[in-house]
Amino acid sequence: MFRDPLIKVDPEIAALIKKETERQEFGIELIPSENFVPESILEACGSILTNKYAEGLPGRRYYGGCEVVDQIEDIARERAKALFGTEFANVQPHSGAAANQAVFEAFLSPGDTVMGMRLDHGGHLTHGSPVNFSGKHYKVVAYGVTKDTHLIDPDEVMDLAREHKPKLIICGASAYSRRIDFELFRRAADQVGALVLADIAHYAGLVATGDYPNPSAYADFVSTTTHKTLRGPRSGIIMGKEKYAKEINKAVFPGLQGGPHEHTIAAKAVAFKIASTDEFKVYSKKVIENAKALAAGLSRRGLTIISGGTDSHVFLVDLRSAGITGKEAQPLLDSVHITANKNTIPYDPEPPLVCSGIRFGTPAVTTRGMGISEMDQIAELITQAIQCKGDTAKLESIKRSVHELAAGFPLYRHRLDAMRSV
Repeated sequence: MFRDPLIKVDPEIAALIKKETERQEFGIELIPSENFVPESILEACGSILTNKYAEGLPGRRYYGGCEVVDQIEDIARERAKALFGTEFANVQPHSGAAANQAVFEAFLSPGDTVMGMRLDHGGHLTHGSPVNFSGKHYKVVAYGVTKDTHLIDPDEVMDLAREHKPKLIICGASAYSRRIDFELFRRAADQVGALVLADIAHYAGLVATGDYPNPSAYADFVSTTTHKTLRGPRSGIIMGKEKYAKEINKAVFPGLQGGPHEHTIAAKAVAFKIASTDEFKVYSKKVIENAKALAAGLSRRGLTIISGGTDSHVFLVDLRSAGITGKEAQPLLDSVHITANKNTIPYDPEPPLVCSGIRFGTPAVTTRGMGISEMDQIAELITQAIQCKGDTAKLESIKRSVHELAAGFPLYRHRLDAMRSV
């Protein structure tokens, strides 16, 4: 079985991989945290580097035979530092959540006060949500957005920092469409002696190209995933000021995890190289252009956009005017092969599992080569689907239109051709 292909060893899993490939190929992906990786990334992820265990850092491993992976990891670290303008980088975290946790592990004690953005206003689980380690083991002070503008209130940030004197302030978001003023959080931290963690998981690709503010000059630590707008493998990195490197490295290993995934680190290195190219800079600008166009298209068709628009790749839609909840809209769009995710909106009257919003993003459709005209088509398909809920025939027609649109922008068609026997 050692040299047998997947279809022979496990036809059940092979068939499901084919099914997922078809879903990605013929659907429209609008979840802002998802993207499509280049073939070079897939090749690195599927390489024999998965065989190598390498606890420790390059040059300081606990296993032999690490000469090659040491070189790969060093390349990844240097590329990350150059891309984001940081003094040190650890490319071993398995995820963005693990990268954030490393900061907590290194510099906080249970019960310390942490300030982060409210999850229901656009923050992330690891920024202090009560269901996450960050909210369970630490005292959390949460800031949010105003009711009228849906923008972060700088006065609230400063006032909360002065009142509660957190040890760590986290800035960054997973459902906030506007530019984050990282300097504001530095000022707040300096007034109370706090550290600053900038979580740019969603914006990293845009930061790398200069199309979104870079927090490196203001933050003590910068964390990110390596997928989303960065279009690399699903993983994470933690970067920041050199004076904190030793503690962060110890927190990652042995504090939180064992051996790093060297095949994934190789894929990260490839992603960082791609992100430094002129081609990727063009891509980054198109991601934002497409997000603005899609938001505008939905707005013209009567849907309400939270904060009135977007400066990035992501935005939220308030569905209340359309008479539908996020819980209803997500499977409805799934039925026509448009993938998005239900999401709370600021000051949402509905509970989180129902919610009043849906979150859209354009990294994946932009990777396919779609542009502004396609965004208008997608906006029309979305609004048609919402208006026609319950009309099976009409929804089937919309699904055919989705397939036709996607077919014009092939993604992994060659892989499907190779899977015909599955």
